[in-house]
Amino acid sequence: MTTKYESADLILKLYDLRREEKLRAAREWFLRGFHPESAEEVLDIWSGPDSAPYRMVTTYWNMAASLVNNGAIDPKMFADANSEHFTVFAKLHPFLAEIRAQRQNPGYLRQLERLILDDPNAEQRLAATRRFLEARKAQGHARPAAKSAAKAARR
Repeated sequence: MTTKYESADLILKLYDLRREEKLRAAREWFLRGFHPESAEEVLDIWSGPDSAPYRMVTTYWNMAASLVNNGAIDPKMFADANSEHFTVFAKLHPFLAEIRAQRQNPGYLRQLERLILDDPNAEQRLAATRRFLEARKAQGHARPAAKSAAKAARR
């Protein structure tokens, strides 16, 4: 178990990584330009031009979740400091079982899933996140900006 100071230090390091230009652009694309409707749509991304930003975002949050799940970061401190991982999970959760089956990878995003589902407020946070995402999608939020963000992340 880490100390509060060590947890805080790792959270700040994760935050610094999020400020890196390519990851920032990938996160922008994931939030504003990626609205999957099926597992097939997600799997198509893997072999398309947006594969790099997709992988940057999903592997970043799965890695961060692993640090929490394995005791390197205090779970409450992490939950208090972050919410974006709920957005990533909410977008992919409806399709995870099918993605795992099609790719024969039962562990795909398992750390992120565990972190989310272990949160005592998971249901409320996921419901609020889904409402937020539906509202943004209905408003057609910033698709052009998201496309340029994805381009920047691929460079």
